[in-house]
Amino acid sequence: MANETVFKRYKGNPIVTPAAVPRANSIHNSAIVPFEDGYAGVFRVDEIDLNFTMHVGFSKDGISWEIDPQAVNLDCPEEYLKIKDRTYDPRLTKIEDTYYFTWCLDSPQGPLIGMATTKDFKTFSQKENLTLPANRNCVIFPRKVDGKFAMYSRPSDMGHTPFGAIFYSTSPDMVHWGNHRFVFGPQRSSWQSTKVGPGPAPIEIEEGWLLIYHGVWTSCNGYIYYAGGAILDKYEPWKVLHRTKDYLLAPTEDYERVGDVPNVVFPSSAVVLGDKVRIYYGCADTCISIAEADLGELVDFIKTRGVPEPSV
Repeated sequence: MANETVFKRYKGNPIVTPAAVPRANSIHNSAIVPFEDGYAGVFRVDEIDLNFTMHVGFSKDGISWEIDPQAVNLDCPEEYLKIKDRTYDPRLTKIEDTYYFTWCLDSPQGPLIGMATTKDFKTFSQKENLTLPANRNCVIFPRKVDGKFAMYSRPSDMGHTPFGAIFYSTSPDMVHWGNHRFVFGPQRSSWQSTKVGPGPAPIEIEEGWLLIYHGVWTSCNGYIYYAGGAILDKYEPWKVLHRTKDYLLAPTEDYERVGDVPNVVFPSSAVVLGDKVRIYYGCADTCISIAEADLGELVDFIKTRGVPEPSV
């Protein structure tokens, strides 16, 4: 099977551009989930002063969006947690009737993961931060694993990390996190040789957990971001069953190659639509596009395209 038959780009890409929000320099790397009779999302908006904010949006079809020009207002009972710095790269996971909203926060001590909950995308209740500095990516599992909340994250550093691997952690209460397990890291001589990080929340399938992630290669002109896929054990999700040697999506279109950060596809949301899976991904740190794949073909691709050499 040719790679281009796995994920097919929407012909109307990009679906969200900076024109959607006043003062937006770019809109990208955003979180989208089914909601009521349509879709809801939290969108990363980099404003024209390059402050990073997050905005709620709604859509009937998941393609045409109305995004609030005002940033998300978080109900924060504790002064210490009130956001005073740039916020970006949100993720969303629904567990029972609650949506868990996570994001990266640039604190003075380094990037860390913040969290809030909502049921209606109107009121957001901010909770304790999920990680210590430094950590840049976090996705929460859509159900408890062995009776505990679970997440994948990517420890980082104070800068734009020239390294990165995915770790698994659990919590009894969404506050106290531990049992940290290494999942997988970069691979030599490949599109994921510099760093990897979790993309959308894991999708439960018959074979285990389907994780779409980003992988980064450092070229002579800087970082290039790709999308990859892995299947993890259903009961021990730090154990890799299958992982693509070939990428699932690469920056080949003009809107993925040209922008504030060239050569980036950054998967941040996935929605299962019957036997299809749709991913939403940031393009060149400037806009948002979508691509769809047959779920069975995607799983087969990940299982048959080979597991790379051992991690570095």
